[in-house]
Amino acid sequence: MNKSIVAGVLALALAGCASQQPDQPFTLTVAHINDTHSHFDATDARLELDNRALFTRLGGHPRLLSHANALREQATAANQPLLFLHGGDAWQGTGYFKLNQGAMNADVLSRMQLDAMALGNHEFDLNNERLAAFIESVEFPVLAANLDTSRDPHLAELDNLKPYVLYAFDGNRKRRVETMKDAGRRPVVAVMGVVLEDMPDIAPNVGELIFEREVQGAQRTVRHLREMGVKNIIAITHLGLERDQRLAREVNGIDLIVGGHSHSLLGDFRNLGWDQNEPYAQVFTNQDGRGKTCVVQAGQYAQAMGRVDLTLTPDGQLLRCEGGNTLLSDNAFFRDIRRAEQHRLAGQDAERVAAYIEAQPNIAIVAEDPALRAHIDENYKPALDRAYGRVIGHVPAELRHVRMPVAGQGSEVAPLVAASQLYWANRPEVRAVTGRQADFALVGAGGVRNSLEPGELKEGHVTLELLPFSNAMSIVSLTGRQVAGLLLETINASLPEGAHTGKFPYAAGLRYQFDETGKDRGFLSRIEVRRDGQWQRLDPQASYQVVMTSYNASGNDGWNTLYESQQVLTDRLDLAFVNGRLAAFPVARLSKTDGGRVQVHYINQPLDCKAQGVRCNTDAQAFVDYVRNQRPVLTALPESGITLNRL
Repeated sequence: MNKSIVAGVLALALAGCASQQPDQPFTLTVAHINDTHSHFDATDARLELDNRALFTRLGGHPRLLSHANALREQATAANQPLLFLHGGDAWQGTGYFKLNQGAMNADVLSRMQLDAMALGNHEFDLNNERLAAFIESVEFPVLAANLDTSRDPHLAELDNLKPYVLYAFDGNRKRRVETMKDAGRRPVVAVMGVVLEDMPDIAPNVGELIFEREVQGAQRTVRHLREMGVKNIIAITHLGLERDQRLAREVNGIDLIVGGHSHSLLGDFRNLGWDQNEPYAQVFTNQDGRGKTCVVQAGQYAQAMGRVDLTLTPDGQLLRCEGGNTLLSDNAFFRDIRRAEQHRLAGQDAERVAAYIEAQPNIAIVAEDPALRAHIDENYKPALDRAYGRVIGHVPAELRHVRMPVAGQGSEVAPLVAASQLYWANRPEVRAVTGRQADFALVGAGGVRNSLEPGELKEGHVTLELLPFSNAMSIVSLTGRQVAGLLLETINASLPEGAHTGKFPYAAGLRYQFDETGKDRGFLSRIEVRRDGQWQRLDPQASYQVVMTSYNASGNDGWNTLYESQQVLTDRLDLAFVNGRLAAFPVARLSKTDGGRVQVHYINQPLDCKAQGVRCNTDAQAFVDYVRNQRPVLTALPESGITLNRL
């Protein structure tokens, strides 16, 4: 039995008998994951083990399932209640999603035997018809209590999309119930979902959905559950750690928040060469001054699983909340990230590393579930391998992507993406279509999905993983004042702890320095544009031709300055391939629906990325062309162009 499983056996065995007594404290174990982003295979990782840098692979869904099954076996042996929950954002992230459009997620996640999942923002990346198909096909409920679906033709009548679900427990045995009467004297746990209130600003396709404020929607649902007689309440959320903590402080009556969205691997991982993050299972006092709420989250990309043990009073008050995140590791370790056989540890070296891991509380060597591994390999992996296509270059050393600079270290990938877009927009064949010379490019950090690992770089690594959203490139005129306003807006919004940092701006052909002067605010002390090989100060009155994705050009993800500047009139051009030929689609203006979704109004023929013969992923094509023609040996640029001075 895995050592991370053994640790809890005695405590759970002692607690299991008490859980059946309605007049005794109720104990519950919750296993949880979030932001798995279609990482069905394990991901490469660098760890510092036994004082040396080593490389292995972490997670993947077959390894998650194996660990979850071990937790289930432990709970069964102890007759202990257990729930397995997902904090949202199962979609996007790898070529598996690009190829299977959510169907593989439904298949694999159902095999995981989840008890519930929250709706994440990336579940809205396709359209509500495909989302409805996903929700109806999974074998667990999908939850969103602050979501009004009544106006949406695809989601309005879904039986499997619920505000909450009730589980009645008889020791380890659990059963879905509709009412407290159905549960009899058995303890009941309500699991409710909370989704982002500003989803229309973050997700590209929300249809006619209405999103209620997070705190108000959560409190309303808790009040309803309490009136039903439910004492024990868990919220699975996709809000990010900071908003989860706000929810814990401002909403009365939630015992546990299982979160997602900020990809927070809670706990201290310095023993593995990683960071010390906020503590796992922090407890916050509710607004009423009496109740307490515990908050947990489990990182990203199916690399880790959290397990938290709760003890609740007969009236549903939190007495105990303890646990931690466990990274799930392969058993093969290498001295070099290229992972050639000559780099693999063997003999005493391998035994020493295994012994070191055995002594750590936050990592475990876990074998993949063989049945799920075989299912993925037989049904999905061959198409993925074919789809990755030709080699366009090589990455000699890892290029890291972080959304926002930390201690002066920013993304190495986002500046390359920006450079590729500026290069591509100024290629002669593109300028022949646009009639414009681009001055600089801006890239939102959230549009860049991953780091680049050493080795061959194939087309599919770009189109299916790095830039998977099939965004059209846009070129639009902005004044220097508007550019400065956009930078200030997005940087300031990214500063607060736990903020969604996907809006943070990287650039090519432009550089800036931002100085923080107070908590979560500051000013731009320098903005310069490169012209004729020289850096020149940005002129507030001058007009510049700026390249970016159509997603950001429409003001999505908090780039509100772009929306405001195009409400009346714009000269923006969106660029896409039509029957293999590059075409420009002039934009007239932008507007918003009643639900807050941005609408793009074109002058002539609208750009329909779903139309036959239309290919919109010119953002990915720009990077492919840049690597193939300019940087076949892809290394980091000498400087990112960004100086972010934090207090």
